[in-house]
Amino acid sequence: MTTNRARRTARAAGLVAVAAAAALSLTACQSGGKDAAAGWEKKVSASPSTGEGGGLGGAKTSGAGTGLRTQTTAAHRSTTPAATPRTASPKTASPVRTQTLPDGSKAEIRKLGTEHYLLKIVNHGDVLGTMETNHRDAGLDANDMFILLTRDGRVQAWMGGGHEGPGTSELMGGWTAKVTKVGEDHYRARILGDAGGVSATLDANGQDVGAEVDRVYIVLSAGGVISAHA
Repeated sequence: MTTNRARRTARAAGLVAVAAAAALSLTACQSGGKDAAAGWEKKVSASPSTGEGGGLGGAKTSGAGTGLRTQTTAAHRSTTPAATPRTASPKTASPVRTQTLPDGSKAEIRKLGTEHYLLKIVNHGDVLGTMETNHRDAGLDANDMFILLTRDGRVQAWMGGGHEGPGTSELMGGWTAKVTKVGEDHYRARILGDAGGVSATLDANGQDVGAEVDRVYIVLSAGGVISAHA
């Protein structure tokens, strides 16, 4: 009987040892699994922080981008600004002089060269029209206000007194104007003196014209209206 008890005790001890070993093995397996899982989780959570695009590729791309930005900034700082190319200066013109016109607007006259003048009609800052002489007089019919700009820069302006052609009209200063229609917006005026000879000819072809004839200022419009002022 004593022998049987000893055998039972040995078997029980063996079973306890086997169970303890199994428990230790299971604990080790569980611990290894948790460590592996924890390590994967660290890699996944760490990957987005390595670069804007994530992963190692993102980290390399981010690093390259930073380097390029630094190099670009250094290049900008070290580069000497290019010299500004010199441009030709505009043609020198005389200062503007002004003259009040009969309708209250202003004439701004500027000398551009010998017998070369530019006139701007300005009202409250707006340019209403321009005239330019270049070795010949210039005329303008501005809504029954007639303006003559001479080749030497003088301005004569007056209101009314227009005669509509074609036909013959008596002008101020004893002149006679014979106006003929040549075509659409094209009129020609011959200025006749006391003896009937032609002293001047004005040809308005799509543009108003003017002339100074013996201190009489004459404007012929492209619409056939002629007016004179002395």
